[in-house]
Amino acid sequence: MVDKRTENVNLALDNVRQILNTVSHGSITLIIQNSYVVQIEKKEKIRLR
Repeated sequence: MVDKRTENVNLALDNVRQILNTVSHGSITLIIQNSYVVQIEKKEKIRLR
């Protein structure tokens, strides 16, 4: 059986992978409280050429 913390980390990593596939330029920030990922923030930048 997988413990809650490992399940939380796996869920966060799945979400980060999905975001990485959609963002060309920007940043991803993980908010962690009590050793759990509680929020994922995505900031995308649009480059004008």
